[in-house]
Amino acid sequence: MIQLALRMAKRFAILLPGIVIAYFSVRSIFPYFDQRLPIALAIFATYVLGAYVLIPAFIRLFRIVRPPRHQPHYCVTPDGFASDPLNIGIITTRRELIQAMEKAGWHVADRNSIKNLARSSFSTAYGWSYAGAPVSSLYLFGRKQDVAFELAVKGSPGMRHHVRFWATTYEKGQPLDFHAIHWHHRKSHVQGDNLLWVGAASQDVGIGYIRHNLQITHMIDPDTDAERQLIVGQLSEQDLVKKVEAIKLELPYRLINRVINGSLHADGKMAIVTLKAKHAAAKE
Repeated sequence: MIQLALRMAKRFAILLPGIVIAYFSVRSIFPYFDQRLPIALAIFATYVLGAYVLIPAFIRLFRIVRPPRHQPHYCVTPDGFASDPLNIGIITTRRELIQAMEKAGWHVADRNSIKNLARSSFSTAYGWSYAGAPVSSLYLFGRKQDVAFELAVKGSPGMRHHVRFWATTYEKGQPLDFHAIHWHHRKSHVQGDNLLWVGAASQDVGIGYIRHNLQITHMIDPDTDAERQLIVGQLSEQDLVKKVEAIKLELPYRLINRVINGSLHADGKMAIVTLKAKHAAAKE
């Protein structure tokens, strides 16, 4: 009973900023725009300001005061909310990681620049092909992904596979398990010849709304384990895999996604793929 009450209190605390800002938007922001713009534009401007500026700013300020605490078995959004489970790791150099993923048919995602985001918006609206469209930033080790890849779903322009990777190191003198991984590499561009690229693989299957600020975002397929198997299988088909190990991060769990009516499930395991050193001389 106490746990239920605490859970409900936390959910209300998440909704409270939205309620307060929605009230402020109706009472103050919308009238301001309504006096200067046509009503449709006034409603749109109020929505954008509230959903994309005010609510995220409030939550990020809250996260500075109270940072999220969780065992690292999933990455988080910029606001600190749970996002994609960590389900794959690849031991290799950065150069070989990119070469291997591209050989398996994946494309490196472009940076989130204004130009690339505009191109991505037009490609979505008009059905144009954009193999390296930017992906949203998710966080692990206190930083956004170091590199991301995506793979289009044939016959479905609005769907794509994607995986984000964060570089870290691990204890090489002991069996590879959860405790051997260095989970506190906050510095970006970790250097080394054999890094562990911790990844979160998932698939976009549609469009939804984020529950705490009503931003438009992608809906994720609940079966994230299938995405892990997809990547391992593709790398194996290209004869790039030296060995695959499975380590346990957590018990099987269901993750309430930030998207309304969205949830993810995972078996709590991460497949660690060691690539064959076909480019042994490659350096970071």
